Amino acid sequence: MSDPHPYEQPRANRLPLVLAGVASALVLGAALVAPLVDGALRGDEQEQRALDLSLVETWEITDRAHTTGDVTYPQDPPAGGAHAPIWLACGVYDEPVREENAVHDLEHGTVWITHDPDLSAADIESLAAQLPDNGIMSPRDGLPSPVVVTVWGAQLRLDGADDERLALFVAEYGDGHTAPEFGASCEGGTPDPQGGLPGEGADA
Repeated sequence: MSDPHPYEQPRANRLPLVLAGVASALVLGAALVAPLVDGALRGDEQEQRALDLSLVETWEITDRAHTTGDVTYPQDPPAGGAHAPIWLACGVYDEPVREENAVHDLEHGTVWITHDPDLSAADIESLAAQLPDNGIMSPRDGLPSPVVVTVWGAQLRLDGADDERLALFVAEYGDGHTAPEFGASCEGGTPDPQGGLPGEGADA
């Protein structure tokens, strides 16, 4: 009796072809998916920076001496060190502040937001809206980035007023836990950006 399907290959002979096809599909799929997985895990640089505080710089700062003279600080803006006896009052300043007075604010757990003086009015308004109650904000020439947020011993350079890491930084450090005088505030300081009019803040 003749074979009713003379041209049909035995199943055993087709198995290697099937396996080869499956393997090819898997290799091609992996090649297409790998870049997507890698991108999802790493993200591009800007997206990754927005996800965490990995670029926060920290320093162990022990000098808390009061001085009426000028101080040369290793950070820009300074993140702690010797400082003026008077701190600045909480709030938003429209001119650069004397850094020796601002450092006294940092000692009190204050958040200091500095920004490029050329930021738009809308960006400045956006930053001011994100400033915590225990915070000061001021323009500063020559910053290493458009916005820098600083507390005692910790600092983060931001890409602009809309950088999502500002909120993350304030959530992490805004309680003042890195400051030597944890629990103090910028209340009672001088409203003079150059540190004059000492008022109630003297020698505290």
